Amino acid sequence: MRKRRSVALLLETSNAYSRGLLDGIIAYQREHELWSIYIGEQQRGAKPPAWFSNWQGDGIIARIETEAIAAAVKRSGLPAVDVSAARSVPHLPWVETNDREIARLAASHLIERGFRELAFYGEPVFNWSQWREDHFTDFARQSGCNCQVFRAASRVEKGFSWARERRRLIAWVRKLPKPIGVMACYDFGGQQLLDVCRELDIAVPEQVAVIGVDDDARLCRLCTPPLSSVIPDTHRAGYEAAKLLDRMMSGERIVGEAILIPPRGVAQRQSSDVYAVDDLDVVAALRFIREHACDGISVGDVLRVVPLSRRMLEHRFQKLIGRTPHAEIMRIRIERTSRLLRETDLTLAEIATRTGFPHAEYLSVAFKRQTGQTPRGYRRDSRTSVR
Repeated sequence: MRKRRSVALLLETSNAYSRGLLDGIIAYQREHELWSIYIGEQQRGAKPPAWFSNWQGDGIIARIETEAIAAAVKRSGLPAVDVSAARSVPHLPWVETNDREIARLAASHLIERGFRELAFYGEPVFNWSQWREDHFTDFARQSGCNCQVFRAASRVEKGFSWARERRRLIAWVRKLPKPIGVMACYDFGGQQLLDVCRELDIAVPEQVAVIGVDDDARLCRLCTPPLSSVIPDTHRAGYEAAKLLDRMMSGERIVGEAILIPPRGVAQRQSSDVYAVDDLDVVAALRFIREHACDGISVGDVLRVVPLSRRMLEHRFQKLIGRTPHAEIMRIRIERTSRLLRETDLTLAEIATRTGFPHAEYLSVAFKRQTGQTPRGYRRDSRTSVR
């Protein structure tokens, strides 16, 4: 009977990206053979865990982002796969996201919504951020768009100040031409951008649309408004890293091989759910609708915040948005209804109250007209697909 292999996972457990890698590693070993896994709770940039210096195992999967981790992996002499873009140990095989495809998806998402002014928020201390910036600006230029860039200071630099960095970001956002679509190199940067827009009272997504990367669902939903994000295929990245390591532990020599995993798509949320509009009255109406659609408003309420007749408002909406103000109100109510059906056990009556419908029967009729399904059928099907 062959001895079970021991594998060390030097991965932080504090973010969605690494947890996705772990899911992929788990999937691989379940399909093949179970490993004895050694992992400690780590943060990004942490030192090697104390147990690793005396650990006697068979292989390593690591995000090698510090000299200390790089030195520890090299000292071990064990087969190892790197799942970081830092490339601190170039001879190791590595598995990473395809940053060109990530940038292409983000640029296409914004350009398809009519934006011709684009911008990028980056943290160039990270290779993946610099690569995303390079590709995003290239795609913008090829599409005939202007593109501006904000490069955040490194948080490990001597004298770094969050307050000073925030002032820089506020000044940059204030000067951006609007409407504009902005790609943040990752979701945390997207959250910072949305926070600054809220402080400056800039309408999102009507004046500034934002898309991040990583689809960290909790962070994206905590944002106001919820953050759109490119979805990296971290599950596949973890699976391919485990597959590579298995080959190496079986005696195959693999040096410097790179596997770049394309993203799965875009999770569109409210931060980019718009078409670029430079009509300030329509922007004001859209903002009011997005903020109050689930409060039970009508088109009459919208008319009280813009200096337009109903006929003119509907004409401009049809021309710029492709639907009427009433249809936009209903679209937002149905979207929130869908989310509450998927994510909660609220009754239809409770959901109707939270989404601006006068009663559950009205909600059911409107939902079926819009989606082709009853609310109960939608809830059942969405939960079945998750399993």
